[in-house]
Amino acid sequence: MRVLPRYLRREIVAATLLVLVAFLALFLFFDFLGELDDVGRNGYTLKYAAIFVLLSIPSRAYEVMPIAVLIGTLYALTTLARNSELTVMRTSGVSIMRLLTSLMGIGLIFVVTTFVLGEVVAPPLERVAQKWRLRGTTTTVPQELRSGLWVRDGRLFVNVQRAQPDAGLEGVKLYEFDNEHRLLSISLAAKGEYSAGTGWTLEDVVQTRFEGDRISVHKMPRLQWESELTPEMISVVMITPERMAIRSLHNYVRHLQENNQRTGRYAVAYWKKIVYPFASLVMMGLALPFALGNQRSGNVGARVLLGVMLGMLFHLLNSLFSNLGVINSWPPFVSAAAPSLMFLALAVGLLHSVERR
Repeated sequence: MRVLPRYLRREIVAATLLVLVAFLALFLFFDFLGELDDVGRNGYTLKYAAIFVLLSIPSRAYEVMPIAVLIGTLYALTTLARNSELTVMRTSGVSIMRLLTSLMGIGLIFVVTTFVLGEVVAPPLERVAQKWRLRGTTTTVPQELRSGLWVRDGRLFVNVQRAQPDAGLEGVKLYEFDNEHRLLSISLAAKGEYSAGTGWTLEDVVQTRFEGDRISVHKMPRLQWESELTPEMISVVMITPERMAIRSLHNYVRHLQENNQRTGRYAVAYWKKIVYPFASLVMMGLALPFALGNQRSGNVGARVLLGVMLGMLFHLLNSLFSNLGVINSWPPFVSAAAPSLMFLALAVGLLHSVERR
């Protein structure tokens, strides 16, 4: 009998899309207000702010999808309960396990949608959004240090003052050390360009070499810089790890490991990207016992409020465990999966309680 799954799918998908649009409109408003603080500074105009916010919509949709699924499913199932439709389903022989199986089938739609948003749609648009932001301002790349971006490349420590939207670099400094951590040379380049075949080409280079008690200075129009760093890796400072694609995170984590650096936040973000799409299944499973708990009351407003509170709790736990995992050096998978596993345990416990009644 396929009528029931189709009916549930129609109601839940419609409710979830409505909630998702409402969340996106809210975030769009607040993100735009946040960008207004920078409008008028360093050539940043309202046009670039609006484009930046619009291009960030898929990333926001990815972030709030599990919460929208929880609230949408709660709303749809509570509406069915208020109209006694859930009661009719149960008295017709539809078991809780049958309802749960139908919900999991519907949840796979949201799992695939979340994965596509997080891997295919959002990351490239996020890079475009950051390029638009750079194109509209004369400041350096968003950074934590006033001295610019710092990355490690083997025995080199690289400082970049400015990254261009076309993946070019300006104000490049290369500090080369030996195995005993002694400074061998400092290379200053006006700019650098990347080619997939030849790597980085630095232009207008002034190189200072330290050879024992001697110091020599060389000026070169061009210098080839052989490096595993790519524009994609360097652009990691422009995009938060949670908004990067799995492949980009994997490559950057491997680069950090090869250079004996802490993977920390990037490793946690990598596992979150794998686990997060399946949070929609957990949310749908959690919504079912709340809808079945008291079918006669069917208070839609109260259930939706409950969904909002649970969604906020899930979002806070995600951020909390990510930060705690980095601070305490927990296994990245544990930090990424803990909130979903906690909500899964809650859903299983509530379903078991409802089944026993």
